[in-house]
Amino acid sequence: MMESSRQIMAIGNHSALRNTVEALSRYDWSIFHPGTLEEARAILSEKACRVGLVFLDEAPSSIPLYMEKMPDLYWISIIENVELLSDETRDLIYRCCFAYHSGSLDAQHINTLIESALSMAKLSDLCEKNRKRCQNKALCMVGDTPVMQHLYRTIRKVASVDAPVLITGKSGTGKELTARAIHELSSRRQGPFNAINCGALPAGLIQSELFGHEKGAFTGANQRQIGIIENSSNGTLFLDEIGDLPLEMQVNLLRFLERLTVFRVGGQKEIPVDVRVLAATHVDLEKAIEKGEFREDLFHRLNVLQVRTPALKEHPEDIEPLANFFFQRFSSDKPAMLRGFSQESLVVMQQYHWPGNIREMVNRVRRSMIMCEHRLISPGDLGLERRNGHSRDTDSLQQARDSAECEAIRAALARNKYKILHAARELGIARVTLYRLLEKHGIDRNGVQDEAAADFPSTSETIQLT
Repeated sequence: MMESSRQIMAIGNHSALRNTVEALSRYDWSIFHPGTLEEARAILSEKACRVGLVFLDEAPSSIPLYMEKMPDLYWISIIENVELLSDETRDLIYRCCFAYHSGSLDAQHINTLIESALSMAKLSDLCEKNRKRCQNKALCMVGDTPVMQHLYRTIRKVASVDAPVLITGKSGTGKELTARAIHELSSRRQGPFNAINCGALPAGLIQSELFGHEKGAFTGANQRQIGIIENSSNGTLFLDEIGDLPLEMQVNLLRFLERLTVFRVGGQKEIPVDVRVLAATHVDLEKAIEKGEFREDLFHRLNVLQVRTPALKEHPEDIEPLANFFFQRFSSDKPAMLRGFSQESLVVMQQYHWPGNIREMVNRVRRSMIMCEHRLISPGDLGLERRNGHSRDTDSLQQARDSAECEAIRAALARNKYKILHAARELGIARVTLYRLLEKHGIDRNGVQDEAAADFPSTSETIQLT
């Protein structure tokens, strides 16, 4: 996209345009006045216009077409009296314009509006450039809290070696995104990245899908098929929901991990495959081992390195940046008038516990962007009424107290840049008491700073890299 400049496109009647151009002459704007929509498009293809002036008094019927066909322009409408406009024209201004000027010609005020619109256009360009850069960037993750910074460091560590990795975490926390980041940062980044959901494979076809088959191996096998493991040679294989893999297939997968060779179904020889295996699960595999649902030897083969993706409630400070990121990501789906989230909706999103984690946030934000009929997304558009944040109908008094206590601790840590002593002082408690509360509520201590931490016993920590 071309760099934003002091160039304006003006649409409307010539007399109003001439007076405005004269009034704005001392502010060094270049103003273009196309006669047709085709001319307007030609100007946009050659000039870096990001702001449009539209004169709506006695304007021709084609004006709305310009505004709706060129939504990337930040439109400013100039009118004599907004009260005298038709309902349709007022609605057009509301839907498509950044701002409007009403009353007598005031060059200074109009110039201020244009400057503001151009600043917003430049900010929009930067956001769009960053979004596109993130699409090709390995760590395309949003969040700057200590919890997320620890995840980024762990990803970089495990990406530098070639051992198997087990990625754990609740559903919707971004396990596949983590696996892709590991692949993109590894020495195998030039090879394929193949993902397969072990729980979605038909029981009778798992062997063939993973290891491939030879022609005539079974009824319907009319030609040789290369399995996904073999197809991942020199790259990375991601086995999602590994806990759902049937026990009989776990034996075959274990043999592959031990020998790094595959037997196609109906084949007569072993085929060596150079592939790195990443696996993910949302279930507790150690409990599955106790129940006899998962092989312990396979668990240890996969769990050489471990990465845990945090639930969204563990880093609530990232909720607003995430919501804004997804708003920008799906901006092509939204109505032109939609500008963002209301303050109330941001508060309610902070209070909500997000049982579906980031996947749920993506769905709620995208749906609200499509269905919202106002300039700002409300809690109702998100399907999150304020009462849902605290679950008043179902929580006991103790649960409500615990929830409030946990939120207060997280907020105090964030305000004090995760310095334990300062946060404890703000909360009016001893430092050692704050440590006990961190453990009680399961708040991750990674990133917490304490200059005198050696004087106090540490609480238990979850090992992310084994």
